[in-house]
Amino acid sequence: MPIHPELYALPDGPVVAPIYGYSAHQAAGSVTRLHCHDAGQLFHVVRGSLAIDTERGTYFVPPERAVWMPARFAHETRYLTQSEVRYLYVQRDAAGALPAEPRILQMTQLLRELILAYMSFARAETAEGPAARIGAVILDQLVLQPAQGLDLPMPAEDRMRRLCERIARDPAAAPPLTEAAESCALSVRSFERRIQAETGLSFRSWCRQARLFRALELLASGCSVSDVAFRLGYEGPSAFVATFRKAFGVTPGRYFEPSLTA
Repeated sequence: MPIHPELYALPDGPVVAPIYGYSAHQAAGSVTRLHCHDAGQLFHVVRGSLAIDTERGTYFVPPERAVWMPARFAHETRYLTQSEVRYLYVQRDAAGALPAEPRILQMTQLLRELILAYMSFARAETAEGPAARIGAVILDQLVLQPAQGLDLPMPAEDRMRRLCERIARDPAAAPPLTEAAESCALSVRSFERRIQAETGLSFRSWCRQARLFRALELLASGCSVSDVAFRLGYEGPSAFVATFRKAFGVTPGRYFEPSLTA
C-alpha cells in the first residue's frame, strides 16, 4: 500500500519547530486524493516524477526539482513513476516570505544538502540550536529560487475549464479556435480575450503547453520519443524533439537527468 503524505502531515505531539519533514518512496501510479495541510508543503523529488493537480492548474515535477504548495491549498498528487520524495512542512507563521501560490523550484546543490542535513536531526532537536539555524537558511534559499515553467494553468469559468480539461487529457484532439469558442458560447474574439485573462496564455499557446505537458507525463511513464511524437500528433520524432528543446532548452532524454546547480 502506498504511503500517502497527508497521513503524516502532522507529527506526533505538539509542533515546535518551524519546519518538519520526512522522506518516502511512492509506487508508480499511486495517488494522494484531494486534500490540504495547515502548513505549507515542499515536495523535493529525488528520483521519479509526479504531477500535482490544483484548482489553478497542474504542476509537473521531474527529478531534482521541487514544488512549493502553500498552506491550506487543496491539491491531489499523482506519482507518475516509482519516486523517492522528501517532504518538508513549513508552519504558516514561518512561511510569510514564501509564495502564496504553488511554484515549481529548481533544486540547487546547496539547498539539497541543507535539506539532507536538516533531516538528519531528530525532530525534537529541530526547534533550536544547529538544526534551527539550518532550517532558517533553508527558508532563505527557498525564497531565492526562481520559478520553473512547468505548470499548466486552468481557467476558472466552468465551460472553458471543461474544454481545457478535455484538451489536457488528449491534446492531439484539441479543436480549432472557432470550435473551441463555440463550445463556450463565445465569439472568437471574446474567447481569446477570456482565456488570455484567465490563464495568461493565448488559446494556441495553451494548447501547445498542454501538448508539451502531456509529453512530459508520457516520457516519465516510460514512453519512447517516437511513441510520444505519434500519440500527440507531431509530424515526427525530430519535430517533437525540436519543439521540446525550444521549450525546455534540452532534449527529452537530457531533461530527466538530475540537473543540480551550485
